[in-house]
Amino acid sequence: MEHRRVPELWHRLDVTARDLPLGMLLLVASVVPAFHGNGTEVGGLPTRPADALAGVAAVLQCLPLAVRRRWPLVCLTLVSCGFALDQLRGYHLFAGTALPIALLSAGSYLERYRRVTLVSSSVAFAALAVALHQRGPGEPMAEFVTFYLALALVWGIGGWMRSARTAEAERRSRVAEEARAAERTRIARELHDVVTHHVTAMVVQSEAARYLTASPDRLDQTLIAVSDTGRQAITDLRHLLDLLDPDPGTSHGGQDRTPPVGRVLTLVEQTRLAGQPVEFTEEGAPPASTGSADLVAYRVVQEALTNALKHARGSRTSVLVRHSEREITVEVGTDGPGSRVASPSGSGRGLEGLRERVDILGGDFSADHRTDGGFLVRARIPAGRPA
Repeated sequence: MEHRRVPELWHRLDVTARDLPLGMLLLVASVVPAFHGNGTEVGGLPTRPADALAGVAAVLQCLPLAVRRRWPLVCLTLVSCGFALDQLRGYHLFAGTALPIALLSAGSYLERYRRVTLVSSSVAFAALAVALHQRGPGEPMAEFVTFYLALALVWGIGGWMRSARTAEAERRSRVAEEARAAERTRIARELHDVVTHHVTAMVVQSEAARYLTASPDRLDQTLIAVSDTGRQAITDLRHLLDLLDPDPGTSHGGQDRTPPVGRVLTLVEQTRLAGQPVEFTEEGAPPASTGSADLVAYRVVQEALTNALKHARGSRTSVLVRHSEREITVEVGTDGPGSRVASPSGSGRGLEGLRERVDILGGDFSADHRTDGGFLVRARIPAGRPA
C-alpha cells in the first residue's frame, strides 16, 4: 500500500516542485571538480577555471528548469543566457546539458509565440556562433551548423510530443462526449418507454371510467387501476432521476429499480385493467446471469403492449416470454384485421429504438404485420451481456 501512495503524493505536488530536483541535480553536478570542463563545448575555446561568473552561468542554466513546464519561454530564455555566458567564458560546465532539456520543454509546452521563439532562438544562436568563431581558434562553421541541427531536432521532438498530447486530449474529449450522448439517448429511450406506457394506460382507463358511472364497483376498480398506474409511473420516473443524479443520499428507497422479466406479469395486469385482453405465457427458467437482457426484454413487452393499447384496443393480444441458458425470446402478437399496432419504421423512440438496443446485445428484432392482418413483435436477446 505504501509503494502506491508515494507516486500519488508525488503527482499531487505542484509541477514546479516536481521539476526542481532535475535542476538541482545538474547544479550539483556542475560544481563537482571531476565534471569541470567536461560539459558542452561549442567553438573550441580553451577551458578556464571556474570563478564567480561560472556560478552565475550554472545557476542560470540549472534552476530555471523548475519552471520549464509552467513558463517554458522564461526557462528557455534564462537557460540560453546562461549557456551563452558559459560558452563565451569557456567554462564548459556540465550545466550545459540543461539547454536541450529547456528546448525540448519549450517545443512541448509553449502555446504562444512559437514561431517568434523559433526565429529569435535561431538568430541568437547565429550571433553566438559568430562571436565564438571570432574568439575561438577558428573552428569550421560545420561544427556550429551540426550543433544547430541537433538543437532543431530537439525542438521538433518537443513539437511532436505536444501534437501527440493534444491529439490524446481530443480523443478523450471525443470519447467522453460520445459516452454522454449515448447515455442521453439511453435515458431518452427509458423515459419514452416509461411515460408512453403508463400515460397511455391511464388515458384508456380514464376514458373507460366515463362510461361506468352506472356501475360503482367497476368504476371504483378502474379508478384504483388509474391510481396504481400513476404510482408506478412515479416510481419509474424516480429511477430515471436517480440515473441522472446518482447521489446515494437522494435515492428513493435504496432498492434496485431495474425491471426484471418477472415484472412482465405486472405489465400484463395493467394492460388488462385498461381493457385489453392479454394472454401471458412464460416458458423456462431465467439464466443465472442475464446482464441487460431482462431489462431489454421488459421494454420490448412494454412498448408492444403500449402500441396495442393505442392502435388495437380491444384486440386479443398474446405475450410469450421464453427463457433458455443463453437467451431470452419475447413475442408479442395482436390479432384482428384492423390491427395496426405500429409501423416497422418509427421515430427512433419506440420500436426502432428497441431494435438498436437488441442489436447492441447481438440479438435479433422484428416488428411487422402478420399474414392474418395482425401484428407481431419478436425479439431474441442474448443473456449475460451488458448494454
